[in-house]
Amino acid sequence: MKTRQIEIYTDGSCHTQQGVGAWAALIIVGGAKTIISGIEKDTTHNRMELLAVIKAIDWVNKNGFTTAVFTVYSDSQYVINLQLRKEKLQTKQFITNKGTPIQNVDLVKQILTFYSTCNIYLQKVKAHQKPDGTENFNREIDMIVRKLVRENIN
Repeated sequence: MKTRQIEIYTDGSCHTQQGVGAWAALIIVGGAKTIISGIEKDTTHNRMELLAVIKAIDWVNKNGFTTAVFTVYSDSQYVINLQLRKEKLQTKQFITNKGTPIQNVDLVKQILTFYSTCNIYLQKVKAHQKPDGTENFNREIDMIVRKLVRENIN
């Protein structure tokens, strides 16, 4: 097992009219950068934000960093606040006040499992900020997902 500090920058985007979405993550382990990404059909923006985090953590775990400390940087308030809403969601069994399952229940459950079983710190970053002389990995990932969406719409 490898123990390391790992930084993960994630983003998701969706063309809402066509339901085409993309997710991406930049994973930094020991100074080495890895970018992973994917395209999804019939999806939503929030689903892509969640999937980016899940795919990144899956990648880290599959590459043997099971005891790593992860810092996940996201511009998604939805992703960042899920951990704060965990107890309420579980108490209500992931059901809305209208009696229907919450949106993205499959991904929400998966990400909450990661939040409770992995050593994860969440860091909210401002979306789409231009670099101020320092590297801005959130902007880099944002540009990747937007490009993927553009390339995959009709």
